[in-house]
Amino acid sequence: MAATYEDLGSARMLSSSVSSLSTSRQHSQQIAKAYRQAAQLFLTRRLPEALSTIEPTISPPAQDDHKESYNGDLSGYAPIATASRGTRVKVWSFYLTLLNSVVELGAEEGKNAFGSTRWKQLVSKCRDGSVWDDVARDGYAGVEGDVDAEVVVNLATLLLTHSPSQRLNQQKLETYLSASANPTFDVSAHMSSSAYLQRRQSQHNTGTDTPRDLNTRLKLLELYTLHVLPRNDEWDYAREFISMSEVLDDERKEAFLLALHSLKEEKEDADKREERLRQQQQEQMERHRKETEARRLEQSRAEDERRKREEENRRQPRGSDEVFRKVPASRTAAPPSASSSRTSKPAKKTVSPPPNLYHRASIVFASIQALITNTAQSMTANPMAMFRTLLFLLAFALAFGRRDLRERILRIIRMAWEKVRRTVGMGVKVSYI
Repeated sequence: MAATYEDLGSARMLSSSVSSLSTSRQHSQQIAKAYRQAAQLFLTRRLPEALSTIEPTISPPAQDDHKESYNGDLSGYAPIATASRGTRVKVWSFYLTLLNSVVELGAEEGKNAFGSTRWKQLVSKCRDGSVWDDVARDGYAGVEGDVDAEVVVNLATLLLTHSPSQRLNQQKLETYLSASANPTFDVSAHMSSSAYLQRRQSQHNTGTDTPRDLNTRLKLLELYTLHVLPRNDEWDYAREFISMSEVLDDERKEAFLLALHSLKEEKEDADKREERLRQQQQEQMERHRKETEARRLEQSRAEDERRKREEENRRQPRGSDEVFRKVPASRTAAPPSASSSRTSKPAKKTVSPPPNLYHRASIVFASIQALITNTAQSMTANPMAMFRTLLFLLAFALAFGRRDLRERILRIIRMAWEKVRRTVGMGVKVSYI
């Protein structure tokens, strides 16, 4: 009976191993096929199709899709979790490269390709660092120390490129470096698959067992000490970490320290240039503000002067009218007898002109007298017209060379002037009353 039970147990274990091996081989073929198709779509810039092709291999199956799970060993984990190390590295590296290209599409093109909600989800994974948790959970049973070093390099580079803060990146790298240097094999914290545990124990190393592993480890140290820590202003800690590292020999330590010193000098120079540029911009803005203020004051001053000139121009005609009205009013105060005696004297010296010429001159002078009389009536409304009339009469008198005509013109002018004075005097008296 004991032999029978042993035979049955051995048969079951052998059957389970064969079934697991067959299923694992089938999954590896499906993963390789999906990887090739997604890579081809990625090369032709068909990013949505490439993502939808590779996602089934890195996503855990739905609850109804893993009822047969090799005695519960691999249920709940993505197919990539059972793949070989080389396949895991290729698939995860391709996925992270694809995410980087999706983010670099930009908002407009990314939303057109994936839709607004989907594109924001993918970008958020890269910026908040949640993609690291997704990779460790779905591909490595949630054990961050088990993530392949090449995949860690790609994860750190992705966060270094797109994450606004490098605190999470620093924390993840420190966790990985600590876990890989001090491995733990707590079965309760890992997958229940004995095949997974066996593969993990056989493949786990400190990261420096082969030249390839050493190269990858050096890349991680370079990312951590020369890029992530400086972004967090951890210069002293980076220098101390390099000096205390057991992976770096003396030559590499010196090279890392020199590179760190150069990076710090470059950052200090960049900070100084930025400060100078900021000061120059502030000075330029201050100069621009002062120039603008000076122009505004100049325009305001010019506007005030223009308004003052307009106000003076509006007031000037009214003032001249008042002055002119005062002058004729003072002149009309003279007694009328004196003016009549002056106008009667030149009449004794006149000489009779020929009849025909005298007749024509009488007509002209009569017209002029009528013009002067009409002009005198409107003199109170427009005193300047009198001066224009006088100038015209003087010019007309000078045009004639005969003495008798000049005397007659002067007599008419005196008579007109006397009428003007009387008219203006009466107008002033009436206005006063």
